[in-house]
Amino acid sequence: MSDRYLDFANSGIGGWLTGALGLPRPLPLRRRVEGGATPVGPLLLGGSMRLSSLSHRLAERWGVELHAAAREDERYGGLIFDASDIADMAGAADLYRFFHETVRRLGPCGRMVVIGRPPESMVDAEGEAVQRGLEGFVRSLAKEARDGVTAQLLRIAPGAEEAASSSLGFFLSPRSAYVSGQVVAIGAAAPVQMFAERRRVLITGASRGIGEAMVRLFTTEGYAVTALDAPEAETDLRALVIQIGAEALSLDITAVDAVERLIHSARTAGGYDAVIHNAGITRDRTLARMSEAEWDGVMAVNLGAPLALTRALLGAGLVRPNGRIVAVSSLSGIAGNKGQANYALSKAGWIGAVRRLAVEAGAGITINAVAPGFIETRMTASIPFAIREAGRRMNSLGQGGQPVDVAETALWLAEPDNGGVNGAVVRVCGQSLLGA
Repeated sequence: MSDRYLDFANSGIGGWLTGALGLPRPLPLRRRVEGGATPVGPLLLGGSMRLSSLSHRLAERWGVELHAAAREDERYGGLIFDASDIADMAGAADLYRFFHETVRRLGPCGRMVVIGRPPESMVDAEGEAVQRGLEGFVRSLAKEARDGVTAQLLRIAPGAEEAASSSLGFFLSPRSAYVSGQVVAIGAAAPVQMFAERRRVLITGASRGIGEAMVRLFTTEGYAVTALDAPEAETDLRALVIQIGAEALSLDITAVDAVERLIHSARTAGGYDAVIHNAGITRDRTLARMSEAEWDGVMAVNLGAPLALTRALLGAGLVRPNGRIVAVSSLSGIAGNKGQANYALSKAGWIGAVRRLAVEAGAGITINAVAPGFIETRMTASIPFAIREAGRRMNSLGQGGQPVDVAETALWLAEPDNGGVNGAVVRVCGQSLLGA
């Protein structure tokens, strides 16, 4: 759905009028289709030089320049500050000086990434305090940013620097257009096991909206996609897979024989390298008016059935070694939402599930969640105008996200070299002003 205010604010007369009235003027975001899939340079590196070697190797791979010192009159595509060696208040001043001197030199839709340590790894209270404080600093920095600029904090465990390459590439690139103010922990990763054939992914809720965007993006990236949706969506599902060359699986995931049928399909495929749990429904009503069927239906589709399918696939060894499982949670599960007690519980439930399953899965398998905020879909298009506009504007980027933004985040979490991110919940919400 078109965002008329965004279009107007970036027109000639609209730009003048919003400026004259002091109204916000969100900038259209630069995504993969406009800016490519790799970081936009040049990049400026500050802070500790501990990551200098890795950063230079990555910059060479991405085909961008990496500067160790700011150059006069240069406009940067990204700023990287390595704060992992900061262990006291005096060291924190270097963080201030770097961004104070360089933040205005970022180009439109620029990227800022701060590298820190897990606070609990520090040797004393002052060190832990400063490393914990990076979270508040980065989230504030992201809220001060303008013109589509984003900021993130990557907490890299000692010895896990190489495992951060996938995350650095994602957060410095146009792929992360609608992700800002996030804190991502990166630990040691299991050795990557590569297979001769294409990586195979199962995507549920695949026929439209976010699921359709995932199917299209994963197919574009060379994955063999099994697109699953309910029987009532079969017409749309078949049309999609015929158009792009994926495989369709029509299945009610809450059916009595759902586990049996999925296991059979997975064995036929030789197992999955990635499983994306996107299927979900809403049955919105205040709790006092909500029927038991509305409660049970949402809980079954959004949480109960996907958990059962996940346990079955893991138990049968049908998620391949170094596999990736990604669940779609929601900002509603983090902040709550009136009339969505059932939906919020089911989506918050995934936050607990991925943290527990991340420990239990083994075989180098990672399990993470994405939590979308306001995404422009058919569902949000039906929301009353005032509520829809509030959802679009109440974030640091001043606009709604696109289904591809959720798909890009799921793709990053599914990458084979992203084994260091496990048990995480990443919000795709433009740094919404609601929630934690």
